Amino acid sequence: MNRPLTWFVVSWIAGSAASFQWPQLHVPVWLTVIAGISALFVWLLRLPGGWLGAALLLLFASCGYTDWRDSRNVTGLSSLAEHMDELSGSEVKAEGRIASAVDVDGDRAVFVLQAASLTLGETRIAPMEERMRVSVRLLEKEDQQLAKQWERGDHVELDGGVLLRPEPSRNFGGFDYRRYLRHQHIHWLISSKGMEQVNVTKGEQLQLAPSTLLLWNDRLRAGLAERMDTIFPSDQSGLMKSMLIGWQEDMNPEQYSQFSKLGLTHILAISGMNVAIFLGLVFGLLKLLRVTKETSLWVGIALMPGYIVLTGASPSIVRAGLVAMLALYAARRGWLKDGLNLTALAAWAMLAWEPYYLFDVGFQLSFLITAALLIGVSRVSRLLPFRHERVKQAAAITIVSQIVSFPVTVTYFNGFSMLSWLANTMFVPIFSLLLFPSALIALFVGLLVPPAGQPFGSLSGLLSRATVWAIEKMADIDGFQLIWPTPSPVWTVLYFAGFVMLYRALAARVDAQAVDAERRPIWPISAATAGLVLLLYYGYTPDRFNRTGWVEFLDVGQGDSALIRTPAGKYMLVDGGGTLTFRKPGEEWKERRKPFEVGRSVVVPLLKHRGVHKLDYVISTHEDIDHLGGLQAVAEEIPIGKFVFNGTLKSEAKVEQLFRTLLDKKVPLISSTTLRSIELDRHSKLSILPGRAGEPDPALRLAAKQNNESIVFLLQMSGYRWLFTGDMEKSQEVSVLSALRSHPDYSRGEGAPVDVMKVAHHGSKTSTTDMWLQRWQPKLAVISVGARNSYGHPSPDVVERLEAGGADLLRTDLNGAVRMAAKPNGLRIETKLSAFGSE
Repeated sequence: MNRPLTWFVVSWIAGSAASFQWPQLHVPVWLTVIAGISALFVWLLRLPGGWLGAALLLLFASCGYTDWRDSRNVTGLSSLAEHMDELSGSEVKAEGRIASAVDVDGDRAVFVLQAASLTLGETRIAPMEERMRVSVRLLEKEDQQLAKQWERGDHVELDGGVLLRPEPSRNFGGFDYRRYLRHQHIHWLISSKGMEQVNVTKGEQLQLAPSTLLLWNDRLRAGLAERMDTIFPSDQSGLMKSMLIGWQEDMNPEQYSQFSKLGLTHILAISGMNVAIFLGLVFGLLKLLRVTKETSLWVGIALMPGYIVLTGASPSIVRAGLVAMLALYAARRGWLKDGLNLTALAAWAMLAWEPYYLFDVGFQLSFLITAALLIGVSRVSRLLPFRHERVKQAAAITIVSQIVSFPVTVTYFNGFSMLSWLANTMFVPIFSLLLFPSALIALFVGLLVPPAGQPFGSLSGLLSRATVWAIEKMADIDGFQLIWPTPSPVWTVLYFAGFVMLYRALAARVDAQAVDAERRPIWPISAATAGLVLLLYYGYTPDRFNRTGWVEFLDVGQGDSALIRTPAGKYMLVDGGGTLTFRKPGEEWKERRKPFEVGRSVVVPLLKHRGVHKLDYVISTHEDIDHLGGLQAVAEEIPIGKFVFNGTLKSEAKVEQLFRTLLDKKVPLISSTTLRSIELDRHSKLSILPGRAGEPDPALRLAAKQNNESIVFLLQMSGYRWLFTGDMEKSQEVSVLSALRSHPDYSRGEGAPVDVMKVAHHGSKTSTTDMWLQRWQPKLAVISVGARNSYGHPSPDVVERLEAGGADLLRTDLNGAVRMAAKPNGLRIETKLSAFGSE
């Protein structure tokens, strides 16, 4: 069996994945130890088929080891309450030390606290060792400078804060923040407001203690970042920091987005390329100093841990650094090197140290691509028709890396650019052969001789500026960015199997040509290609033949957003949520580098996850930011067929920006005042109700107050009815009801009762009156409202009226996202956070 070590590591990874996939499988520790020891003996005895038995035993041992490690990742507060959510929102005092670098961003300072004691009410827990994520709201500009002086290892006393449990995913397919933090061994958040509640004193640093070494590294990284600002041009220093030392805090978000669109973000990740160039420069310098080869290898090994930590210790650089150290050691000892086994050994070491690396996309891509390149480049290159060996190698590297990374990329990012292959072919050599080495030399020169660093940095900056300009121009080309729904594991397995079959068919043809020019089998290649095309087509549109219509009320916090899919596969988005900000003149210092924005962080990822390639209609019920704000990101990222608005314009920067974006993209803008209905398909019809926002008024007018300008419409789909109400208040309810009485289609109460009503204005007491409920008699009511919102929504009076009217009630603050599928035997209702009786 060739490369048994590689197969054993594959078995270990499979066992670890199985443990996470089926957590109900609990393997006792003693059985885990026995399985591991047995695997070693089976292999050493060299029995027939022993490698397979050893691999199976290692899979079992890995499953048990991962389960044991995962079971120990628990909070120390579990004894205080039967359910952890009962503690969330409690007042807390804490004492401990800072266990991470402190991130000061705008009006917020964030760090990880290694808590030594915790006080909840009259209960004090001490001693304890628990990592907690602390967020301190800064109230004054001077507080920024104070917070920037905090460092790893400092002693912290929090005399007041709120203990919060991290939120799980609140939408189907959404980001699970609770699981993300748990993988960092963090189970709780502490939110504190104002510096008066935080007392930070400098901690005593023990020489050569891990925390001291990490503190020195924090200072060194910050110092390097500051020095790089003086070496490189200001518009390129953020890119240089990201590329050279993994410092992404100052990376331009728009610039990063352009790299992401073309699949070039791996260039910004510190990885094997950086390690190779770093070691090349080190060995070149040592050679000039006439250091022996043997000593140079030891120096390279000794420098790698420091380089890994200095560049941020991401999974990709840890992988590259470990493999480099193993390779250098093997070269020093004169052992036969095997890149695949070294890579496998590095993967096992990382997973043994931290099993949660398995969930890191950087870990997955780094090892998958590295293994694929080691296995596939030589095999693929011989199939290519190019004459020059270097061209064949470069083409094979691009083909293999793109094929292997594709399913991982679409799984995590739901996007793929058809220009990615060309972009990687063009720009990877520029970065690896020119830009990164020149920037690294400029940094070294700037550190050794500061006045001489800036000219070198300026030259690197010119090359960087030209390269980034080309990337931006290529990324701005429309029509090449594909939105790809998250594939299933079965699809991913079939995808790799299909390419293996295609390779074998091509290799067989090449081998046949080498032996006999007349023997050129084509049908295996055609069959494998056809199978892959069909598989890719299905992966791109898995719901093409699904004839079920559904309505999903997304959880966007304190705002509204609903996604509608008709039985014919048409998509409509009603509002897009939005993030409210309350900034006054002179408070620009509060702005954050990457502020949370609902549209970009929640709505767009959810649309991509569902494979929404195009929104046939987008309806903005009105122009308040908590409904319209998220549509800016939607307009930038998702193609839109038609945009329906309420016929008014609110004089606000974000509203104007959205309409400019829509006009630039040539999206038709349709005023609801000119519409009566929209035929989505033969099963689905949208009827705009008459009233204030529906009265014929072709002139666009300004309206500062938008609630009573809301578009109110009735959706009829597959025999069910949904009523959407925007943020209408009582006066608009009266207006709509009055118009309905004289309307030929509604004067006799047509459309009622409705199956579902989206409650107006987040359940505010200003709407959802008795007369409105009596007219529509909803069977189910949905309130889109933010958890722990400061408005007191929903109003207890509204809840009481809905319950008195016989409507079942669902709320996004309690139930998360609500999804309703129109089935022949009734609406099938699912909620993300709690069960609800369906059908």
